[in-house]
Amino acid sequence: MLLLTTPVVASASMPEDIVRQTSDQMLAELTDRKQELQASPGKIYDLVEHIVLPRFDFQRMSRLVLGKYWPRASESEKGAFVNAFQELLVRTYATALLNYSGQEIVYLPVQRKADSDEVTVNTQVQSTGALPIPIDYRLYRDGDDWKVFDVSIDGISLVSNYRSSFASQIRRHKLSGLIQKLEQRNAQKN
Repeated sequence: MLLLTTPVVASASMPEDIVRQTSDQMLAELTDRKQELQASPGKIYDLVEHIVLPRFDFQRMSRLVLGKYWPRASESEKGAFVNAFQELLVRTYATALLNYSGQEIVYLPVQRKADSDEVTVNTQVQSTGALPIPIDYRLYRDGDDWKVFDVSIDGISLVSNYRSSFASQIRRHKLSGLIQKLEQRNAQKN
């Protein structure tokens, strides 16, 4: 639901601060511009691109999603896949953000291994009368910054889920066929 409510603040030293600040900024925009976004839902994409996307490493996500198929892909296929995959995620989940209606985000302790450049920022989205939905963000240190490379919703990893789905499509239609299907799907949502 709030899959893409992740980072967008200038370089913050703690990954949990990045997630919190970006989530707060995105939710404030959703609340402040609710009527405008309801009248023109396409404007949500600009918000997501401005607030959220700078904090995601779509190259790394794409590499993980394609798994064994990544090294076999040409450079042009890699670039086309990264672009199509990024647009798919933006289009799929940005529209879910339009349904935000005041749910609370609870920030749980960060999972961090000693001397690791990877962390998991755990959150829960709580709605009145419903069970909380866990949303966990996996980030890695990229120089002085932190980048998201996977998100799990209710225990289901975005990377693992797409890897399974796309692997079967690649076996049937090759990587070029998958890219073509993603581009067609993205074009339908415009």
